[in-house]
Amino acid sequence: MVKNKYINREISWLQFNARVLQEAADESVPLIERLRFLGIFSNNLDEFFRVRYATIRRIAQAGKGGKKVLGGFKASSLLKEITQIVIDQQARSLEILDDIHRQLEEHHIYIIKEDEVSEKQAQFVKDYYLQKVSPALVTIILNDLEEIPRLKDSAAYLAVKMILNEEEGSKSKQYILIEIPRGIERFVEIPSEEDEQEKYIILLDDLIRFNLHSIFNIFDYKSLSAHMIKITRDAELDMAGDIDKSYIEKLLSSIKDRVEGEPVRFVYDKNIDDDTLQFLLKKMGIDDADSIIPGGRYHNRKDYMKFPRIGPEELFYRQYNPLPVQDWSLQGSLLGKIAEKDYLQYTPYHTFSYTVKFLRESALDPKVQSIKITIYRLAEISHIASSLINAVKNGKRVTVSIELRARFDEENNIRYAEQMQREGVKLIFGVSGLKVHCKACVIERLEDHKVKRYGFISTGNFNETTAKVYTDYTLFTTNQAILKDVEKVFDFFEINYKVKKYKHLIVSPHYSRNAFERLIDVEIKNAIKGLPSGIRLKLNSLSDYKMIDKLYEASRAGVKIQLIVRGICCLVPGVQGMSENIEAISIVDKYLEHPRLFIFENGGDRKTYISSADWMTRNLDYRVEITCPILQEDIQQELLDTFNICWNDNVKARVFKENSENEYVQSKNPKLRSQFATYQYYLQKLDETQDETQKLKLTT
Repeated sequence: MVKNKYINREISWLQFNARVLQEAADESVPLIERLRFLGIFSNNLDEFFRVRYATIRRIAQAGKGGKKVLGGFKASSLLKEITQIVIDQQARSLEILDDIHRQLEEHHIYIIKEDEVSEKQAQFVKDYYLQKVSPALVTIILNDLEEIPRLKDSAAYLAVKMILNEEEGSKSKQYILIEIPRGIERFVEIPSEEDEQEKYIILLDDLIRFNLHSIFNIFDYKSLSAHMIKITRDAELDMAGDIDKSYIEKLLSSIKDRVEGEPVRFVYDKNIDDDTLQFLLKKMGIDDADSIIPGGRYHNRKDYMKFPRIGPEELFYRQYNPLPVQDWSLQGSLLGKIAEKDYLQYTPYHTFSYTVKFLRESALDPKVQSIKITIYRLAEISHIASSLINAVKNGKRVTVSIELRARFDEENNIRYAEQMQREGVKLIFGVSGLKVHCKACVIERLEDHKVKRYGFISTGNFNETTAKVYTDYTLFTTNQAILKDVEKVFDFFEINYKVKKYKHLIVSPHYSRNAFERLIDVEIKNAIKGLPSGIRLKLNSLSDYKMIDKLYEASRAGVKIQLIVRGICCLVPGVQGMSENIEAISIVDKYLEHPRLFIFENGGDRKTYISSADWMTRNLDYRVEITCPILQEDIQQELLDTFNICWNDNVKARVFKENSENEYVQSKNPKLRSQFATYQYYLQKLDETQDETQKLKLTT
């Protein structure tokens, strides 16, 4: 019998991050891309502690067991288990990093420490420090301070112990913190010795270590030692308080308060002297209730995501140019083509330019009267925002529902919100008590004295940067019934005490849970009757216990269920009498798998949906989400094809099990790597409309 009916959400998330770490260890992944996966692993872990670990810690501090919301786990026990898993993962990540460094040297790329700087390189390192680093350095002597000043969340510090020559007793030791500046590149390329083919890099941390004497030369000291520490704080936003403050003011104030959040994780170099460690823990009031994790020489390894592009091309993934959508040219009017039929854009295999061109064309088209769009995360330099501002300048009515509470993108969204507001865009700041997570746009165009709607609905953010690395579906349509439902969603944003009814869309928080349960019920009834039945789901996360129970019920009725879940999966597949008809895999590869796709067999009359919603409680009950039916047969087939390509992956797919060790799918079939196969699938589709010369231009 299965030990637990569900896998704990946090444990499942840590298993997902272990899959990211697997990519860093995978010898088939280009070497510098492996470094970048180490950076993603580290960045993921930072956010996990700032949000999820902090939440569990608050439950434990409140004296609550938390078993009901934590899948049967007691909060205090779960904190200890998380800490141990993270300690083990951190140790593994250090082994991987050391191995990558050794292999980089085989390609004449050397990441050197402060004691490996040659005489020729020393002058460069000193000059670089004096000109760029020294003016930005914050150095704090701690001994005489009653308490340590608030350390920045997720910033890295060098903890320095200085032994003085003259002082006696406790004053012979001075403890000092040096903040590693964030505004300076972490990886500094320094001149080679002789061979120009050789590349030398020193981390900013070690460059500072090399120059410690320049910092402390006013002291008569015997020795200096420096080890890195990092503190992670609770990142929960507090939106209560002064009723006279505007929503943006409250949010900005709450973001600033993150630096004051309670510590939830303390990471230190395991080689630090014990007296230095104990001094810091006591000074910062950190005890066993917090996650104290011994780590390596370097923290904030998330910076490896931006490791410089040096060395031969074989150290990087091959760059694939995004493709055009079959039979849909960017040269002519996009609206004119959408008027004829629906189109599916699947980034990054397809170019994101269709989304931008749609808005730019709408901004210029004299017949377009209004544009309404939801925004969750914008790129740092956003062509989406500039297109919307351009539309206002051309006399269009532009309404933007912008979610300012998009985690860790709040400041960027606020900046664009203020800019758009100044330019005359009508802004809606979500719905009280709900996050607006849906991704949709609808425009109104006057044609033959009648208003006709055009629009798009997506599984991902309208963000040029993430569209290069996140896989997401976007449906472009002029289906008036669907777009009328999208209009109703915007009406709900403005008058949210009225719950709308929708004919085609499935909308959270009012309808999604019941609608998905009804769809599953149909499959159960069909399976019992011997009619065609089956469920295929592609999700980022599956953690809602009620939906999991419903899938268990379907499995017991004989419904075959295929799950592709990138991240959290609390469902336990393949258990006799509970989930024997459920198979589940996860794919972690070059791109981040981000779309939500739901396919129900429905007795042979298949129903297909794309969605912004994962099957998590927050998406079903506490967010505004849109699940959109796909009605055009060729797009239905395309979505089924891309699902099947992923399902047949036997290179980057891992199998979910009760005691998951992230085992890769075992198959005797020819090797199939779904992300590369999907690109080839779309390249092949272009053969129907393009000759070989044009195709060659796309791939070279």
